[in-house]
Amino acid sequence: MKRSKWLYAGFVLPALVLYSVFMLYPLISSLGLSLFSWNGYGPKTYVGFENFAKLFGNVNYSARFFGALKNNVIFFVETIILQNATALLLAALVNIRRIRGTKLFRSLYYLPCTLSIIVVGYIWTLIYNPLWGSLNYSMDLLGLGAYKLAWLGNEKTALLAIAIANAWQYTGTPFVMFLAGMNAVPGELYEAAEIDGASVTRQFFRITLPLIMPVMFIISVIVFVGNFSAFEIVYAMTGSTGAPGYSTDILGTFFYRTCFGSRLGMPPDMGVGAAIATCMFAIIGIAVAAWFKMSKRESDL
Repeated sequence: MKRSKWLYAGFVLPALVLYSVFMLYPLISSLGLSLFSWNGYGPKTYVGFENFAKLFGNVNYSARFFGALKNNVIFFVETIILQNATALLLAALVNIRRIRGTKLFRSLYYLPCTLSIIVVGYIWTLIYNPLWGSLNYSMDLLGLGAYKLAWLGNEKTALLAIAIANAWQYTGTPFVMFLAGMNAVPGELYEAAEIDGASVTRQFFRITLPLIMPVMFIISVIVFVGNFSAFEIVYAMTGSTGAPGYSTDILGTFFYRTCFGSRLGMPPDMGVGAAIATCMFAIIGIAVAAWFKMSKRESDL
């Protein structure tokens, strides 16, 4: 018995060490750094909660923080609608029609997930190019040239354009999860529904969808955490300045700009940046905890 315990500890210890070094230590360091004034290379000065007071009391910081938070919420809503709807449709088509080559479709739909975020951002930047991008070119071919836009240069469309690119890359993950959930539904339920004369559509909404709601909940949590800690896709497509007109500025880009400065003249401030990171952690933690509490309450009912 003792030997088996040491064996288990031997397997768990390497993962625990890596998790502590790359997750716990940076998190604790960031929480501690939020209590200091530091420009990244000089001596640190303890200031208590002054960085938080500056973040919420100085209009130069507070306006950008709440603007970025608003954009994050919009970005999350756009991404989860596009991503979940597409993944659910693809999974339903593969599952219901029982078409050949299911493994091939799984691989194809999941392929974008394996690409670098920077590569995905570059590809979609080319697609959205207002002069020779494939999107505007396709609109010309369809006779919709009057509706062409500089998609990443327009404040009304830039964030949605990035959300589409983000959803395209990560649709494969919910697709696989939805498909696994659908495959776990007992076949007897579908057989009974067919005997009762239920159509495929009715079977989906009456049987499949209610039974995969726990999967949808997990996917929503994953998308929320990913979106509220997003940075790379926005940086790759519009940079760290939130262009155009801060319409694509999210908490990740605001954090980066605050920590390392920007060409707009903002000096680096690691202390306020750490305060922003602490707020991001608190927002994600509180939201996820509330989400799980609501889910548990519904399951108890």
